[in-house]
Amino acid sequence: MNILLDHADFCVINKPAGIGMHQEGDEPGLVRLLSEQLGQPLYPVHRLDKMTTGALLLARNPVANRLLSGQFAERTTTKRYLALTDRKPGKKQGWVKGGMEKARNGSWKLTRSDSNPAVTRFFSTSLAPGLRGFLLQPHTGRTHQLRVALKSLGCPILGDARYGGTHADRGYLHAWRLAFDWQGERIEVTAPATEGELFAHWYAPLAQWADKL
Repeated sequence: MNILLDHADFCVINKPAGIGMHQEGDEPGLVRLLSEQLGQPLYPVHRLDKMTTGALLLARNPVANRLLSGQFAERTTTKRYLALTDRKPGKKQGWVKGGMEKARNGSWKLTRSDSNPAVTRFFSTSLAPGLRGFLLQPHTGRTHQLRVALKSLGCPILGDARYGGTHADRGYLHAWRLAFDWQGERIEVTAPATEGELFAHWYAPLAQWADKL
């Protein structure tokens, strides 16, 4: 695993694609593999979907886990994601807000409910004909929130078959930046997008654009 920040109380890794957080059948999960790599138990402070790559924070002890998890619960962390789609949204930027409820086969859907809504801010830019980049800023942390948000805009993420995305070599959603507080200091970690043919070509210009927002 590629460790981006190694601290006595926690670590931030650049999560690879195609691996779940926890064991599925005979397949060991990310937490177990990384714990074995580092030779100590780790506590995932938040989670990323199996297809999603990028910055993932894990605590090295129960106290750090409690303090860091509290920041996610209180929404004092800042999370920014990059995504690619081959479809054009009705508007280039704005907000997606709505309730989230379970649909079929483990999927989720957006509802019109304003009770405890999922909230996502988005910006988008044209990268090439038939290719659009997104900067996504979730203000809540709901299951499949960003994937459902882009589907609701009519532009599901490339490679996200569950939500109607066009077939690709991976699901193009990446946890790009994560910021949180530790002992009076604001810590920000950037995870480069290194997996996938399209990120190999478009990550640099996409990140440069997103940096200006």
